[in-house]
Amino acid sequence: MTPIRLVKRWLPAGALALLMSLPAAASAPAPVGKSIGDALDNWIGGSLSGSYLAARYAARLRDYDAAALFFDSTLSMDPANPGLLTRAFVLHASTGQWAKADELARRIVKNNPRQRLANIVLGLKAAESGDFARARKYFKASAYTPVGELSGGLLMAWTWAGEKNFAKAVEAMKALDKHESFSNFKSFHSALIADLLHSPSRAEGLYAKAWKEISGSLRITQGYGSFLRRAGKPRKARKIYKAFLANAPENAIIRQALKDLDAGRPARPLVNNAREGMAEALFSLASALTDDRSIDIALVYAQMALRMRPDFPVAEMLLGQIYESTRRFEKAIEAYGKIPKEHPLYVPARIQIALALDDLKRPDEAISLLRTLAAQHPEAYKVFLTLGNILRSHEKWKEAAEAYSRALARMGEPQPRHWSIYYFRGIANERSGHWPEAEADFRLALKLNPDHPSVLNYLGYSLIDKGRNLDEALNMVRKAVDARPNDGYIVDSLGWAYYKLGRYKDAVKQLERAVELRPEDPVINDHLGDAYWRVGRRLEARFQWLHARDNKPDPDVLKRIQEKLKHGLESKRRAKPAKKTAAAPAKAAPAKP
Repeated sequence: MTPIRLVKRWLPAGALALLMSLPAAASAPAPVGKSIGDALDNWIGGSLSGSYLAARYAARLRDYDAAALFFDSTLSMDPANPGLLTRAFVLHASTGQWAKADELARRIVKNNPRQRLANIVLGLKAAESGDFARARKYFKASAYTPVGELSGGLLMAWTWAGEKNFAKAVEAMKALDKHESFSNFKSFHSALIADLLHSPSRAEGLYAKAWKEISGSLRITQGYGSFLRRAGKPRKARKIYKAFLANAPENAIIRQALKDLDAGRPARPLVNNAREGMAEALFSLASALTDDRSIDIALVYAQMALRMRPDFPVAEMLLGQIYESTRRFEKAIEAYGKIPKEHPLYVPARIQIALALDDLKRPDEAISLLRTLAAQHPEAYKVFLTLGNILRSHEKWKEAAEAYSRALARMGEPQPRHWSIYYFRGIANERSGHWPEAEADFRLALKLNPDHPSVLNYLGYSLIDKGRNLDEALNMVRKAVDARPNDGYIVDSLGWAYYKLGRYKDAVKQLERAVELRPEDPVINDHLGDAYWRVGRRLEARFQWLHARDNKPDPDVLKRIQEKLKHGLESKRRAKPAKKTAAAPAKAAPAKP
């Protein structure tokens, strides 16, 4: 890739124009195919402003690998700039490039001894070599804000655990008492330290306290359950596993822990040494910071957790989820791909890889991966469910229905939480021409989740379209509109139902509302055009058809619109509805497992 192409990749038009207007010495472009790093070596005239603009834009797009390279280039031209130092450091930490991050952290702390993340990174480096006293100094220097007190307190406690001093570890975590919301962190990590330092009576009480505070925590459940099994209390362990699964019945890790317990397999501690304890603390922090405002710092903490414990599948899973949330699907695939086959998260991770591939517009690869996974794990219904969702999103209706059927066959008796699967299979059956099976699915979905507007809408509209059970069907669609009065697709269904029943004035009223809610949808505009024609508003009808034509409808819809623009609607002719809008968008997003 040439430098010019590299700049064009990262700079918007205005920024590129600014960059190209800066003075620059002529330099030969790098050959196409060179790496980004090679291209930077031949940067256009070594422009400081150009590198900085490119770095900022790459960071804005969250391509932190490229942004780090651009900031390195910028920093080489202005090495004492504290702002550039900090940005480059954070980017290298975000991408797990620790040799460079450590070097930059040293430079930052030399000029700013209170920079929180730099102190944490240097403390982790000291802890890696077993120098817990030095690590403690860095962690202490980072603990001057509420978040710093939390991270610093936990990490300092683990340095004392590394020196086998439980009393000092507990003392270090007293800083967390200032904030009530930190109580669960303190209880859980105190329990892990007591467990590690072979203090079972303390550990059990602390685990119980942590469990009481957050019984829905996966890691607390894992840690407490493991402790109870090792302490010879399998019944109590089974009880907490069952309590967790009552709220998260599909959790692969706890399901496997319960299987291991029933099979009499030995339990392993959650944490085996101080480094792993620090990784656990950092993972806890990353897990708590995955909202939109904090997700970038969550990425740094997840990378730090993996630094201290490279074989940490739950952290890799979290890293993949962070990348997915920021739409960096290639990086998500890379993270999920590191989870080993023998781990309970392997199948969920492969499912997420398939979803990421689909998001990257590579559906054939996603489908192939899921078919292979289904052959390897024929008992895993979520594989078939995800396969059905992806096939449905690409309008492979028959194959989708078959995949849903295979998922449902592995799920036992229908439960209320299964309603959406029957609904999705109903859509796939209806679209593939199997109406009796579709109607049965929709009615079962309604039995499992009564009066759900999407199901009411789809079933009600379909019945009207077929001229069956008209009173029941119209009531269904009305109920759906009452539940979601601002859903343009559902309002359109009611309008089109009136149209099919010959109630054209009622149809116009509802379809005008639907167009207001979804002005860009070609099918809704087409429907309104038909209704206008029927009530004698011919000019307005043609306007709506033209608008529908210009909004890029599907080919079959476009063909009907063009016919109507030429000939209008014959007196006894009624337009066929477009299935895409009749009930629910055909390309519904795949449900995330």
